[in-house]
Amino acid sequence: MTTTLHLLCAGAAQGLVTALQPRLLQELGAQTDGRFGAVGAMKEAFAAGEPCDLFVSSDAIVSTLIAEGLLRPDIRAPLGRVRTGVAVRTGTPHPAVATPEVLAAALRAADVVHFPDPQRATAGIHFAKVLRELGLDAELQPRIRTFPNGATAMRELAASPAAHPIGCTQVTEILFTPGVDLVGLLPPEFELATVYTAAVPARADHPALAIRFIEMMTAPDTAELRQRCGFEA
Repeated sequence: MTTTLHLLCAGAAQGLVTALQPRLLQELGAQTDGRFGAVGAMKEAFAAGEPCDLFVSSDAIVSTLIAEGLLRPDIRAPLGRVRTGVAVRTGTPHPAVATPEVLAAALRAADVVHFPDPQRATAGIHFAKVLRELGLDAELQPRIRTFPNGATAMRELAASPAAHPIGCTQVTEILFTPGVDLVGLLPPEFELATVYTAAVPARADHPALAIRFIEMMTAPDTAELRQRCGFEA
């Protein structure tokens, strides 16, 4: 009988988890039942009591939940740093985004601007701040499209009928989504690099299996995979 490992996981780690699912089944005889999304939404789901054997979120949220006694302090494994980038639909021109000035020009030239929840998603909260600092939040408001998480924002960007759509979210979510291209990182002045960490809930049903999967995700032999998925050491 196949064991099911229940995950509440930041969308930034979806590509890595998905890539390792066949190995999890082959080596450990287990499958995942994962829910992926904005870190705020995953924290809310965890607090509401959704089944969870493995919790992946920003290191800051993991620290908070460990302090509250909800996650085990002895099982805490950083997956790596994830930067925030700019994306366009595949087949459309790649604008320059390396400085605040050219990023502002690229955003002004776009028909629509896609990004995740500005209240609960790491990249969404940050990009909303970037728009304010560029003085574009009011100007671009009619063209802004926000979504529950970065993965959804990127899927909608890929499917956008607009001539020149653009979007922003974490690099891992851009790389995981067919039909969008990573144009570049946010300018250094606006850089956001978030460390994501895996941990085991204090009341996990399958803690040993969760630990094995964490070991798999962070092992030296999966370092290249983590890098391809957008994680940096």
